[in-house]
Amino acid sequence: MPLPQSDPAHILVVDDDGRIRQMLTRYFEGEGYIVSGAANGEEMQAQLAQKNIDIILLDLSLPGGKDGLDLAREIRATSDIPIMMLTGRDDVIDRIIGIEIGADDYIAKPFHLREVHARLKSILRRRHPVQQKPAPADDQIVRFDGWALDLVRRQLRSPAGADVELTTGEFDMLATFVQHAGRVLTRDFLMDATRGRQLEAFDRTIDAQIVRLRRKIEADATQPQLIKAVRGVGYVFTAKVEH
Repeated sequence: MPLPQSDPAHILVVDDDGRIRQMLTRYFEGEGYIVSGAANGEEMQAQLAQKNIDIILLDLSLPGGKDGLDLAREIRATSDIPIMMLTGRDDVIDRIIGIEIGADDYIAKPFHLREVHARLKSILRRRHPVQQKPAPADDQIVRFDGWALDLVRRQLRSPAGADVELTTGEFDMLATFVQHAGRVLTRDFLMDATRGRQLEAFDRTIDAQIVRLRRKIEADATQPQLIKAVRGVGYVFTAKVEH
């Protein structure tokens, strides 16, 4: 079913296999999206420079000097645009590295187009949630330890007043923590709350996401004071939260 919205999302498919690019392009254009393609990192960067891309479907194995992980690092250095990794590899280490870099999802080839679509819609929905009605003003901003998290605009501001970019996964993780401050959360709970178990539920994906989040909000990520590990159980958000 085509998207009902008047301003459809723009997808960038980065894959050296022309058949896969064509397949994804035809499918998502049929669903009402705008789709652009790139065969390598150079073409990807050219597309990003020229167009407003909403999400990237990025193949892990690309020819030349840079693979998908290298390109994901380059993207994350300057942007929080959502990334869905596509790969023929079935290596847990690659998946963990992808999450550490900041990928929002990871799907192995061969894949079903409807599954790719469902995951893509979930990422875009979490990034741009539809508000059925205005949230009460006192519930929009959550403050902790000098930080301000806007749950409606999905923005984070540091104690110094600077905006801090968060990926979709990082924001969802932080929002889950502040909404359950003081409560020990298991990795299974965090997986359900932030990703709906769309990724394979292995503990290290959650750990990698938390490492990335700590680097952005902790004074010293090596000695975290806000997000503390509870050995054998999960994590707890220790800061006092105020609405």
